[in-house]
Amino acid sequence: MGDSALGRLQILDFSRVLAGPLATMTLADLGAEVTKVERPGTGDDTRSWGPPHDAAGEATYFQAVNRNKRSVALDLSDPADLAKARRLALAADVVVENFRPGVMAKLELDYERLAAENPRLVFCSITGFGGSGEGAELPGYDLLVQALGGLMSITGEPEGEPLKVGVALVDVIAGLYAAVGILAALEHRRESGEGQLVEVDLLSALLAGLVNQSSAYTVAGAVPARMGNRHPSIAPYELLRCGEGELVLAVGNDRQFRDLCEVLGAAGLADDERFATNPARVENRAELQLLLERALAARPAAEWVELLRARRVPAGVVNDLAAAFEFAEQIGLDPIVEVPREDGLPVRLPRSPIRLSKTPASYRLPPPRLP
Repeated sequence: MGDSALGRLQILDFSRVLAGPLATMTLADLGAEVTKVERPGTGDDTRSWGPPHDAAGEATYFQAVNRNKRSVALDLSDPADLAKARRLALAADVVVENFRPGVMAKLELDYERLAAENPRLVFCSITGFGGSGEGAELPGYDLLVQALGGLMSITGEPEGEPLKVGVALVDVIAGLYAAVGILAALEHRRESGEGQLVEVDLLSALLAGLVNQSSAYTVAGAVPARMGNRHPSIAPYELLRCGEGELVLAVGNDRQFRDLCEVLGAAGLADDERFATNPARVENRAELQLLLERALAARPAAEWVELLRARRVPAGVVNDLAAAFEFAEQIGLDPIVEVPREDGLPVRLPRSPIRLSKTPASYRLPPPRLP
């Protein structure tokens, strides 16, 4: 294995767009060798999803989830290319695909056929709404799943329209679950010698990823609604107006609330029975907001952040992406890696968030050009 956690692991990746490519890039960063199968001429759909593009004209969307991979262009409607794809699949440790349900079976590249010849194969299938039943016919687009899966119903202002999250979050969640499933299947194979089928669908990934919002319904029968920036179970946990700008407060316990009140010069609020405990604050959140904003009007948000952080009260301002990367750099997270490229123009990409002390992530290959 050397200094790579997943060295020698061979992955054949038929997936495209986001969920599957994110899963395989996550494993590639940890050392797996990933071969990406793309359509000749056009490649992965996201190669044409722009602007923005980099200086070489490559779509930044594609670059986000395809580093550390090699690409092979295969026309799966051509018998010779299909035969090559089959040979690659049978030689792989892991196959990942996110075609419409039934496509891989028509190509005779489905798990059952491949596992009959290679029982050690781990085969990961990512779908929108499951691989069988009525859901198999539904198109698995992130926006659609955000709507049908309830995420949009809890995102936005109470009196406003439902909103999607500002990134394809369902695909991201599903891709990460897929990577976990693949690793679990590989561990089982290490013990038993047998591969298995790993299935992840976007809707199930979202329902699981909604965590406390989902359990509010499954356990208590409560149906969450849109609350803007507020939290259904914690207060103050929201965006508040200051003398200049807005402040985000994420007060998770009574100690933090008392320290907040002292910094704001309103220590009496912590002893007020309406606000002394978190359940009381949640019940009286509207009145609490008014009182906090009255105190916050005395200073700009940036000044409050410094004062509150000194007392370990979770507080911050709303950064744009440039400021977010700058902040991560300031606190020593080294958020950007430069991956060399043949044309001399390195690709600057977000670093993997997984930090391993013995076998760290590596950045060996830039996102591949289409062969």
